[in-house]
Amino acid sequence: METHQESYTDDQIIEMFLSICSRSQYTIRNYKLAIDRFRKFISFKPLTAVTWQEIEVYKIGLMRGFCSPQKKPLSSATVASFIAPLRSLYRWGSDPNIGLFSLNPTSCVRLPAIAINSKHHYLTKEEVGRLLNHLRTQNLRDYLIALTFVLTGLRVSELARIEWDHFIKDASGSSILLLVPDGKGGKQRTIKLPQLLWEHYQKYAQMQKYKGENQRLFDLSARQIERIIQKASIQCNLGKNLTPHWLRHTNATLALLNGATLQQVQENLGHSHINTTQRYLHTVEQMKKAAPDFVHEGLNEYL
Repeated sequence: METHQESYTDDQIIEMFLSICSRSQYTIRNYKLAIDRFRKFISFKPLTAVTWQEIEVYKIGLMRGFCSPQKKPLSSATVASFIAPLRSLYRWGSDPNIGLFSLNPTSCVRLPAIAINSKHHYLTKEEVGRLLNHLRTQNLRDYLIALTFVLTGLRVSELARIEWDHFIKDASGSSILLLVPDGKGGKQRTIKLPQLLWEHYQKYAQMQKYKGENQRLFDLSARQIERIIQKASIQCNLGKNLTPHWLRHTNATLALLNGATLQQVQENLGHSHINTTQRYLHTVEQMKKAAPDFVHEGLNEYL
């Protein structure tokens, strides 16, 4: 295959790749960091000369710790987040229509298996009540942050970027929709807001002396929001390592438990694949009548 690598430097190739990713700025930043980290590992050897063995050694180094930033073994999910951008870069550059790389050295590099350990990362209804009641006594802002996570299932990065002009009325004019313009993977979606939540937002706007449509709803970083949720969890004695993503899981679990369809939850959360949403369905099915319950009923007169 004819290539054009002589025409571009590695920095130019990377910039071209990042510019056409059509991903969120958060993802672009992480992709660039992952690629830069690998280039440092190979002492900035030309990308066109990289072999699959070097990528494999780098992957093993991340898993065992001698290539990780803190020199400690990384989880499978973290290793995958470092290798996936390299696979995307080489897959794109080796496409015959792009022709920047003659070969794709990542084609035989496999990502480590990622265990699904988030199935039980949710709060019960009683725990949600404790969290919200506690934050209600603190201040309206922190209460609204937790309430927004629980009712909408937003990601923390999405919540941190909400602006007042992201709220629009639906076609009938009876409901308020939240436009999420830059979700995971750069995808856009809309979320129907419960009326109660919108009324709370209006009260909050009055307290904050609303200045204009481009003003952010919460003038906080994603990390600051995470700390608010973690601190509240400790103060409530929930006994769980609560994060905003736990509240996203809680939203999905409670939605399915109370009758929402799998497709409704998928669209609300912005999942690209229904398989991701089905993980919550498995959790919900376990909460309902299970096989042991049927056996218990059948033998109840003897027990």
